[in-house]
Order: sequence, then structure tokens, then C-alpha cells
Amino acid sequence: MTRVSQRVLVVEDDTKTRRLIAEFVAEQGFEVLEAPDGTVALEQVRRHDVNLVVLDYQLPDFDGLEVLAGIRKVRPALPVIMVSGHGTIKLAVEATRQGAYDFLEKPLDADQLVLRIKNALERDLLQREVAALRQEALARNLMVGDSPAMRRLCELIAQSAPSRAAVLILGESGVGKELAARAIYQGSHVSGGPYVRINCAAIPHDLIESELFGYEKGAFTGAAAGKPGKLELADGGTVFLDEIGDMSLPVQARLLRFLQEGEFERVGGTRTIKVDVRVVAATNKDLSKEIEQRRFREDLYYRLSVVVLKVPPLRERIEDIPLLAQHFFGRFCTEHGVPLKTLTQDALSLLASQPWPGNVREFANAVQRCVVLLRRQKLTAADVVPLLIDSGAGRVGRSLKAVREESERRHVLSVLAECGGNMTEAAQVLEIDRTTLYRMMARLGVSGDGTEPR
Repeated sequence: MTRVSQRVLVVEDDTKTRRLIAEFVAEQGFEVLEAPDGTVALEQVRRHDVNLVVLDYQLPDFDGLEVLAGIRKVRPALPVIMVSGHGTIKLAVEATRQGAYDFLEKPLDADQLVLRIKNALERDLLQREVAALRQEALARNLMVGDSPAMRRLCELIAQSAPSRAAVLILGESGVGKELAARAIYQGSHVSGGPYVRINCAAIPHDLIESELFGYEKGAFTGAAAGKPGKLELADGGTVFLDEIGDMSLPVQARLLRFLQEGEFERVGGTRTIKVDVRVVAATNKDLSKEIEQRRFREDLYYRLSVVVLKVPPLRERIEDIPLLAQHFFGRFCTEHGVPLKTLTQDALSLLASQPWPGNVREFANAVQRCVVLLRRQKLTAADVVPLLIDSGAGRVGRSLKAVREESERRHVLSVLAECGGNMTEAAQVLEIDRTTLYRMMARLGVSGDGTEPR
């Protein structure tokens, strides 16, 4: 069904022909703009939300290819149907090469023109929907934070992503290890290829080998047909081995061989399969201890840890909590269709004082709980406290004064650390004088060297 809001620009120097085309297109439910030459056409494209252009090749001021180039500069994705009374294969090929959606010869067949217009608009709508979904996916997978620890992590990701090196991501549960893996994939040379994730802890040990490498028909009871594994599906892209510390030793041996040789056989098969896959792994376990206790292969560790990234826990980057709160409130308010909520400074201080053992995942759940259960748009610490109790986030039975003091203490310690203990510089960053800083440090129990007394 044609949308009335769609606008078609008809560019034709012959007034009679232009009016005939415009009238017929308008009869199909489109809004129509007209332009007698290239100059007016480009101005219309700049001024109006045009959805498609029907462009004559021969114009009094420019030829159609020049106008097409101008349109592409202003609106690169705008569909253009080129029309010519002296069409040649060479011209059609050149117009398409320069970005025209289609090429039609005069005299125009009205039904054919409308069909091409509808096809072009449907394709444009599909492309915009795909782009919107891709942008939404990127926004959902965004690594949020401006703390020194997060800036350093992002720098390491940017440096390592374009290479082909294996990457091992370490961190507690809920810190965002998969977000780091996706950031590596998106910045890599295989970002246009597949991204395949396998959770080694969620798959039974007797099944993970066939999940990873695939299997042939008859390889085991129930294998009625062959099936490719995750490595085959990831060919030309990235495979993310989440919780690799839970992988069984026999499968570790097979994975090591694949990393060494770039090839493998399916379970129950003899055919050698070669794939080009970037391997990114992650774990919340201490692999050095796992190696000592012979639960993880040391040689596999060295293959996986060409680049090692450590994602910091939330308690080590509490200065990111306001940004995280803004991000998650925006996301969840949109998802649940409620007006955007914000937090008072007391509420932010309360959130910053929590231990968050579940890290960013736990924090996101707490924010979503606020979005779903609280009706106010501006939330105070008193609003948030009951929800933190429900979540088991921890130390909520404290006065707001204690919460504020702890938040202040952490912020002063962070600033002093960044300033290398330089009191003058720290006072400038905090926008207070040195005397006030000394009094604040004494009140908060911060020593002269920028540390908390033991």
C-alpha cells in the first residue's frame, strides 16, 4: 500500500512531459514536486524530504549524470530513476555505476514507471529499516564509560581490533565481556562477516565438541544428518568462545590443534575443513589457577592470550555510574514506552555507594526495575532504596549523609590519584581552594598522600 507521505521529485525540462508524469504519479497516491532543470532539482532535494527522484538526462543547465552526482553529495542513499530519450547501454551502465537505482527510455510506459518507483521505494524502506536495526544493535552493545579504566580498555580494543590476533577477555560476571568482544568484531577486518557466539558453560561437556566442530551423519545416536559447527558458521568472521574456562580438556586439545593449523574434522568425519576465523575468548575464571590445577591447558592459554583485555568491575569505575544510568534509563524508557526518567544527585550517590557484585548487568536490572515500577520522572534516593533492597544490592540501610560522604571520599581519592597527589591541581579540578580541600580530606578520612588510612 502506497504511503501518502512519500514524495517524488520529477525533473524534466519539457513542461508538457513533466506535467503528464507528475499527474500520473500523483494519481498513485504520491506527493509530487517538479523541477525544470538541474539547479532547481538540487535545491528541492536540499529543502524538502524527497523520497525518490525521476531524473531526465537532457536538461538545459546540466546533464543528468552531473545532477545525479550533486544529489549523491546531498543525499547519498536517495533513489534516482534516470530517464532519457536517447538511451544507450553505455549511458545506462554509467548511470547505474554512479548510483542511479534504475534507467528508463522514453517514451515512458506509465505502468512500468510506477512499478519501478514502487520497487525503488520498497527497497529504500527496507535499507533504512536494516540501517535502523543495525544502529539499534550498536547502541545496545555500546560500551559506556569515561573513567580512566574504561578509556584504557577502549584504547586497547581499538589497537587490537584491526589485527588478526586472538584475544582473551578477562573479567567478573556481568562486567560486559561480550560487549568488548563485539567491539573487537566491529573494529576488525572481518566486521562484514558473521559473528558467532558459543557459551562453553551452558553446553554439556559431551555436546560442546559437536557444537564447535560439527558432526557427520551417524557420528552418534540421533545424528540423522550432518551439521556444521560454530567454526564453520563463523568462516570469514569471528567466533566468540564465552566462558572458555569451562571447556573440557579433550575439546581444549582439539581447539588447540585448530588454532595451530587452521583446520579440523567434524565429529565422526575424515574430511579436513579449513576456515578463516578470528577467535575471541572470555572467562571469569583465574586461568593461572586453572592451569596449576590441570583443568586448563597452558599451551592453549598462550594461543588464546596473544592480546589480553581486562574489563574492570563496576566498583572500580564508579565515576561511570551517571553515564551508565543515563544510557540505561534512555534505553529502558524507550523499550517500555514510558517518559524518560532522571535521577537526583542523592540517588546517583546512593547508586555509587553500592558494591554491585553483579556489576553492570545487576546495575542495568536495577535501572529497569526503576523504569517499570516507579511512576515519577525524577527519582530520589528515597525512591530508589526499596528497589535496591529488593535486588539485594547490599548496603542500603545507611543514612543519606553516610552515602554522600562515601561518594565524596571516592571522588576525592580518584582526583588525587589522577593528579599524582598534587594538592593544587586537585583543588583546581574540584573547583575549591587548597584549604577547603585539606578540611574535606580530614573530614572524609583521606590522608595527605591521597590514600585512606588503614
